[in-house]
Amino acid sequence: MPNVAVFNAAGEKIEEIALKDEIFAIEPNQYAVHLAVVSYLANQRQGTQSTLTRAEVSGGGKKPWRQKGTGRARQGSTRSPQWRHGGIALGPKPRDYVVTVNKKVKRLALKSVLSSKCSANEIVVLDSFGLDAIKTKEAAKVLSNLNVGKKTLIVLPEKDDVIYRSTRNICGVKTTTVGTLNVYDLANCDTVLFLKSAIAAVEEVYA
Repeated sequence: MPNVAVFNAAGEKIEEIALKDEIFAIEPNQYAVHLAVVSYLANQRQGTQSTLTRAEVSGGGKKPWRQKGTGRARQGSTRSPQWRHGGIALGPKPRDYVVTVNKKVKRLALKSVLSSKCSANEIVVLDSFGLDAIKTKEAAKVLSNLNVGKKTLIVLPEKDDVIYRSTRNICGVKTTTVGTLNVYDLANCDTVLFLKSAIAAVEEVYA
């Protein structure tokens, strides 16, 4: 079992806890991680872009000139794609970009990223922020004491408005909960900062 240190808000080590092998010490599956990240990014796309075809633009009902005898190319409508104010040929239409991933693959990907972070010593466990009120300065001081990376993901056991609002203006810091934890956010940060109670929640859900 991998062991990690638990720190207090002052950055002092107060204890050490063991993490479960089935979550934090598996052989990472890069393919599963790739699928999960592609799915996450694709599912963020709204797919609402749209262009008008020649059938949808107004006008163009009359043939601009007769078929033969003018010396010009034959035209049937002034709303063909080659005309100014004409329709768009092969333009984008509203579509669904959703990429589905098997639930087991998602879990494997999450465990793979957590195991990679653990082996790279990029997981920090905090006993408590110790914030009684919303104070960005105090939250920044705690993060400075812990010497976390430039991009930090804070994982909470459940929504905490005080911590969220205290850290949301700190550059590079993102807050999430165990229930909304995803592979992309984990892979896209330098340090994963777990509250001690969040570690227990992750092990309970994913073990």
